[in-house]
Amino acid sequence: MPRYRPPQPKSSAYITKSGYATLSQELKDLWVTRREVTVALSAAAAEGDRSENAEYIYRKKQLREIDRRIRYLQKRLDELIVVDQPPDNPLQVFFGAWVELEDEEGQRVIYRIVGPDEFSVEKSWISMDSPVGRALMRKKLDDEVTVQRPAGQTRYVITGIRYTEDHC
Repeated sequence: MPRYRPPQPKSSAYITKSGYATLSQELKDLWVTRREVTVALSAAAAEGDRSENAEYIYRKKQLREIDRRIRYLQKRLDELIVVDQPPDNPLQVFFGAWVELEDEEGQRVIYRIVGPDEFSVEKSWISMDSPVGRALMRKKLDDEVTVQRPAGQTRYVITGIRYTEDHC
């Protein structure tokens, strides 16, 4: 019996110019990979009995995964809104901002507010739909922000806001 899972809330449709270019390139690369997998699948199918042909089964699964991702990207790219201009008020936190925060222990961290399709833990890019991202939106310099996390509440003070890649 399948378990019912309620649908996920619709994620924000905003993306940076570089994020849109990355997703577009991924879609182009997938079409190239799909051609290669289709050729390998045809070769595996020509070998005979498909029920015991591991290469054929693997390539069919790989093709399904590629097709699923292509369908998702084609649909998602059509609905995305590219944001490539800074906001009218650069003293407030909006989409695309680099925000420097200081926690209660005095440790500083810099996050960039991006769309849900391009967040990256390695780059410290957080989604505008994340708890921290939602708490930071429309805040100003020196505002205190409380974020509810699984480990408990965390308080931050905004010590810097910028919309360029140089330092706060």
